Amino acid sequence: MSGQTDMVLVNKKGVRIDGRKTDEHRPVHIEAGVLSNADGSAYLEIGKNKVLAAVYGPRECHPRHLQDPTKAIIQCKYNMQAFSVSDRKRPGPDRRSIEISKIIAEALEKVVLTELYPRASIDVYIEILQANAGTRCAGLTAASVALADAGIPMRDIVPAIAAGKADGHVLLDLNKEEDNYGQADVPLAIVPSTDEIVLLQMDGNMTREEFDKALDMAFGACHDLYEIQKAALKTKYAATKGGEEDE
Repeated sequence: MSGQTDMVLVNKKGVRIDGRKTDEHRPVHIEAGVLSNADGSAYLEIGKNKVLAAVYGPRECHPRHLQDPTKAIIQCKYNMQAFSVSDRKRPGPDRRSIEISKIIAEALEKVVLTELYPRASIDVYIEILQANAGTRCAGLTAASVALADAGIPMRDIVPAIAAGKADGHVLLDLNKEEDNYGQADVPLAIVPSTDEIVLLQMDGNMTREEFDKALDMAFGACHDLYEIQKAALKTKYAATKGGEEDE
């Protein structure tokens, strides 16, 4: 975040460059069960972000030295495709993708009932097909739907979204320009049934009042996302049930 730009990100009426209000998230579309060869999968669009998540398992954990005799481990691989950004990204894992893979796995471990599958591995793959800020939150939101689609027992589904600050305004769900030139970014993921926080990071600077306002915005948006996640799963299984009845 450079925090330096001549671009007006929020005008005097509180309208952002993409037409949203300060407390409005980007349009969201989620589909469950989009990959027939995965145990569970999901496709998500939020704004210009396009994300695909696939889940395989629970299955025997390899390499074996990673096995835990008391529970399953969640192995997550977050990857941005080389064509996902305008400046072509070097293929393969980098420090950022390794870090995001780790925090997504840790967030999912809070809700998956891993104790039911000792010595197993639940493998989560997240592919960013198009990136426009907020991809870690989009990836976690999609992965959570994919886990539910796989029928893996969970305490709840996890929605995630970021709030932040740009042009001196506290904003919900920053887009690329706001993220690049803003003053702060605060990704958040929660367990909606308890409002437990399973992911919270901060990049940049905010006052305590601004931080509290950003959290309130993000909490509300997470609950909105949660309803969209559940609707995607209901739509998939309603279609599946209807197809079975027609046979």
